[in-house]
Amino acid sequence: MVLPEHLQQIDRDLIHLLSKRISVLAASKVPSIQEQLSGYRALLMQAGIPESTWSGIVAGCMAALASVPSCHQKQPSRRITVVGGRGAMGCFFTERLSAAGHEVSVLEHDDWDRADVLLGTADLVLICVPLKATVAVIRRVAPYLSHNTILADIASTKRESVEAMMECHSGPVVGLHPMFGPGVGSFLGQKVMVCPGREPDAFGWLLDLIEGDGGKLVPCTPDEHDRMMVFVQAIRFFSNFSLGTFLAEEGFDIEQSLEFSSPLYRIEVNTINRLLAQDAALYVDILLASDERCAAIERLVKTCDRLANLLAQGNRAELIHEFETARQAFRDDAGQALRETNHVINHLSAFLAADQVEHHEHIGRQAYDSCPT
Repeated sequence: MVLPEHLQQIDRDLIHLLSKRISVLAASKVPSIQEQLSGYRALLMQAGIPESTWSGIVAGCMAALASVPSCHQKQPSRRITVVGGRGAMGCFFTERLSAAGHEVSVLEHDDWDRADVLLGTADLVLICVPLKATVAVIRRVAPYLSHNTILADIASTKRESVEAMMECHSGPVVGLHPMFGPGVGSFLGQKVMVCPGREPDAFGWLLDLIEGDGGKLVPCTPDEHDRMMVFVQAIRFFSNFSLGTFLAEEGFDIEQSLEFSSPLYRIEVNTINRLLAQDAALYVDILLASDERCAAIERLVKTCDRLANLLAQGNRAELIHEFETARQAFRDDAGQALRETNHVINHLSAFLAADQVEHHEHIGRQAYDSCPT
């Protein structure tokens, strides 16, 4: 369906004004989001515009400052080979590197007869294969590389992969871990863990590219990374996996429950659904990636058992004590957590309202089309 011309013109005007707004923010001392939101409530009400719509525009403009093109120096084109470049994350990196002006090739399992060309002449070889295959692919790739080639990977565990790259390749090495899935369109607002291995000056341009696209780099050692991922990944995935399994076993009507729920509940169900929509082997391999992960999951289960026993006993006082103890660990971040979750809830509410309008419009069009002429 083609948008009406007057609506297209309004959209073009909005895009032009948003561009001017971002340029003004970039050229001045940037006021806080709260400062930019204040003072417009009456005007918004008068115009019939929800506050969440305006706050979304303000937050979006602030986010765009992270990737204002003029702030980042143009890099010379480099030859890059993405091993596993047709997979979900491989496609993401292939697209972003190509968009930055680099010459990107892909090496898949049926391309090894061209490995000498695809790997031997590359400035960067990026390993984007499933976790279980990463070390084996590193060992297979390394003999083809020149001494100056940067070897990098994006595996979700870093100790083994960085050690393998350092052992097999004498040139520049860096371990990366993007903390997002393939559903995003760019690095904007996304974190990438960086474990430098050797010759960091050689891959500075790659890190600059990620930052220039709005990403946030978090440097760490492989050991620091893997310790943190026990909780950031394994515990979280197992918790969502367990709850999803429980609801499935209960025969619970998840779709109907959304009609009875708050946006926050919907977010939690969507998080579980998002996990279960992914490749099962990928997430099981992440859970089984180390003894530390399995041991931490076992401790989580014991904690759940302890709390369940207190519930079974009706021990209200002890449950309140457990709650308050946990609260103390999170206390310092409570304000930020409320701000962030309120923002997400408000914008999800706006999205659902828009979705409902679109649904009713669709039903109306169907009814109109089915009417006899």
